[in-house]
Amino acid sequence: MIAPKLDERLQAAADLIRPCDTAADIGCDHGKLSAYLACTGRARRVIAADLRPGPLSTAQKTCEEAGCLAHVELRLGDGLSVLAPGEAQAIVIAGVSAQTAIEMLTAAPWVKAEKTQLVLIPATKAPMLRRWLWENGFSLNAERLVCAAHRWYAVMDAVYTGQAKRPTDAECLLGLTQDQPGAAEYRAQQLERLKKFRRGLENDPAGAQRADRLLRQLEGEA
Repeated sequence: MIAPKLDERLQAAADLIRPCDTAADIGCDHGKLSAYLACTGRARRVIAADLRPGPLSTAQKTCEEAGCLAHVELRLGDGLSVLAPGEAQAIVIAGVSAQTAIEMLTAAPWVKAEKTQLVLIPATKAPMLRRWLWENGFSLNAERLVCAAHRWYAVMDAVYTGQAKRPTDAECLLGLTQDQPGAAEYRAQQLERLKKFRRGLENDPAGAQRADRLLRQLEGEA
């Protein structure tokens, strides 16, 4: 078996996954992460799932070329509906918005009972996903910063503990990224996004005040 080369985001996700019997790659797209996990033995079995037949066909070809198709099961379906509770010990959700990831997790409450490892790469609105995880009893065990196409992304490792907390706005904006390589660049990117968001709050005085307080806090810490 020959593991395919991964981009920075998927490599960070693969590195975070703890060795397990079964991992699920939800929204597998080209299937490179699924093939990598199977080829390297990070997971004995991989479930590669996608909503569309086209990407699933590409994933099958990727796994065939890598020589690992015998260890990968391809499934067509929406979100975590393709999985039975407890079937996968690690689940990767990559390349979708925070809102979509939240909807997937909300629709599969069994991820809490099974204490499934979640590796999440939100394409947008990472602060929203961090807030939802914390407020719903998930713990962020780690985050990894990666830069792809001139944008910084946070790759999150989370698991349900039942210990909900009410995070600050600053925690949601930056998460566990402060001491990592790229932290200054990620912080600058997040501040620019916050300023853009603030400009759209002219008709929301309370929201504008909250955004202004956060901007003053973070700019004062810079």
